[in-house]
Amino acid sequence: MEIRPACADDAPQLFCLNEQFNGAGATTARKIRDFLAGNHGEIVFVADCDGVLAGFVCVQLKKSFCYDVISAEITEVFVRQDFRRRKIASMMIEAAERHCRQSYPLGEFSLLVGKNNLAAQSLYESLGYRDDGRRHFAKA
Repeated sequence: MEIRPACADDAPQLFCLNEQFNGAGATTARKIRDFLAGNHGEIVFVADCDGVLAGFVCVQLKKSFCYDVISAEITEVFVRQDFRRRKIASMMIEAAERHCRQSYPLGEFSLLVGKNNLAAQSLYESLGYRDDGRRHFAKA
């Protein structure tokens, strides 16, 4: 199992994984390829098992003029059903953290998780993430 940043050639498999994760029609393989070829605000990490992508983690990099550091937000974590319970999500998140800490003047990692998604909460807590008491608001 190799954990690595995604490349444009991963687009067809990432498209299939994203269809499983976010449902049909969220995007296209072509748009994923173009995004990976020219993106600078998000890093996508994949778990590559002998050429088969087992999952992905997306990290958004956010920079404000107000601070000297960059904040990183884990926005998506997905592992294929047939690869679960092998610590793949943990390995991808840890690889993403290492990469970002080595590559950027990083302030913190953050993430949002559903209040009823207890499995994900347990995973994130096992990796050192804590509820910081902030409230998330959204508007459509």
